[in-house]
Amino acid sequence: MTKARPHSHGGPQGPSQRQLRVSEVIRRALSEILARGELHEPELAETSITVGEVRMSPDLRHATAFVLPLGGVNTSGVLKALTRNRHELRRMVTRQIDLKYSPELSFEPDRTFEQMDRTRELLDSPEVRRDLDED
Repeated sequence: MTKARPHSHGGPQGPSQRQLRVSEVIRRALSEILARGELHEPELAETSITVGEVRMSPDLRHATAFVLPLGGVNTSGVLKALTRNRHELRRMVTRQIDLKYSPELSFEPDRTFEQMDRTRELLDSPEVRRDLDED
């Protein structure tokens, strides 16, 4: 029997409906906490942070939040500050949601915008344009 990794996003079929629902509830709670400035951390005081996605482990005990500061400025500093304050953030999130277990939080940079830019670059490249124009 293989053991699931704590930060896996589900089985071969992907995340369950429950994982998706809990992920979204936690994403909204984190977003609200950060937007209201409830976390008293100097490094985050003047920073607008987007919580793009939260992924839950299958047992709902671990949540990975994918975050990006506005403009992508000081991403590593923001991640360090969030990680330093993850226990306080966990407590704040737990007050807003109703779950049997309060999930451990971890933070990763949200690379979605970089991936979209890279895709746009590829689609605009002369080679791809040539292939698309042939149709």
